[in-house]
Amino acid sequence: MNDSFLHKGKRRQLIQYLHDKVGIIDQKVLDAMNAVPRHLFIESIFEDFAYEDRAFPIAASQTISHPSTVAEQSELLHVTSGDKVLEIGTGSGYQAAVLVALGAQVYTVERQKDLFDFSSRKLRELNLKPKFQSFGDGFAGLPTFAPFDRVIVTCGAEILPTELLKQLKTGGKMVIPLGKPDEQILYRFTKISEKEFEKEEFGAYKFVPMLNNTHK
Repeated sequence: MNDSFLHKGKRRQLIQYLHDKVGIIDQKVLDAMNAVPRHLFIESIFEDFAYEDRAFPIAASQTISHPSTVAEQSELLHVTSGDKVLEIGTGSGYQAAVLVALGAQVYTVERQKDLFDFSSRKLRELNLKPKFQSFGDGFAGLPTFAPFDRVIVTCGAEILPTELLKQLKTGGKMVIPLGKPDEQILYRFTKISEKEFEKEEFGAYKFVPMLNNTHK
């Protein structure tokens, strides 16, 4: 694993930026992101820029999110060690790795086979392995393993995937961007009871779209 002093130094600068400029105050999130070498989850052509607050293209016309977005979603989840977390949209595996570094038991779903294969290999190499990794339809979640303490969706859904809310424990939280591609809003839903949810809004974001079914 190529994680040099230079990489680690740039990562520390990114963490300082996330704290000072973005306003991330959860030290556990900052520590987890400092522990995960982001440059290993992107193409080598972008390696020199891996610790800037930028998104980059990955396989299957997808992207790896801005570090600030990963930090903000992670902070909004309020993950505690041992929490059972469902992630929809594994992508390159970076967000999953941060969740594992936070001590979560991660169950993650990816619909693009190229990304499923890449993230599976990368997370295994880094020993940041999720509890369960699935190639499948994110809208369906993972009912076999439900209920979950937390659900995080790393792609934008035009309509609320109610099946994912069903898979939350009472008291559990889901962080998800909702809306059309050019007007997505990041929300947090807290499950009060089987039919009652608290909804909070956290501003405009831009994510790749959440799509049905799987794609080889």
